[in-house]
Amino acid sequence: MLDLVHPPATLPEPDRWRGVVVGQAVALRDGEPLVDFEGNPAEAPVPAAGTVRLSSADLGAPVALMFVDGDPRKPIIMGRVYGLGGATSPSERDERLVLSAEREITLRCGDASITLTRAGKVLIKGAYVSSRSTGVHRIKGGSVQIN
Repeated sequence: MLDLVHPPATLPEPDRWRGVVVGQAVALRDGEPLVDFEGNPAEAPVPAAGTVRLSSADLGAPVALMFVDGDPRKPIIMGRVYGLGGATSPSERDERLVLSAEREITLRCGDASITLTRAGKVLIKGAYVSSRSTGVHRIKGGSVQIN
């Protein structure tokens, strides 16, 4: 199979961008993925359209790229590429996972939920809510109401 794959440097320049190129999803800017790839003429990550939606969990992962009219300044993400040694989960490549949304994020499991809103509200709902601390447990607010 390796004899069917040509290194990018051996392909004529106009044909270099006609096939699939493996790049990397490196950032999200206002929800739009930025990608980088070998031979990127911009020499910096470029915005990419996509056939799949990427999230912050996909950052650092290899992605299959094609280019509109063979133009390397117009990448389209065709999908994630697995099996090339890229990170497969956030915990394997980082100790922190950041989720972001414009209006609201809700984590839900059965009847329990945690909701974060754009206005800065944190809403915790559940049949049983437990809050424990081995150190200082502080509750601060403009007013604190218990029961």
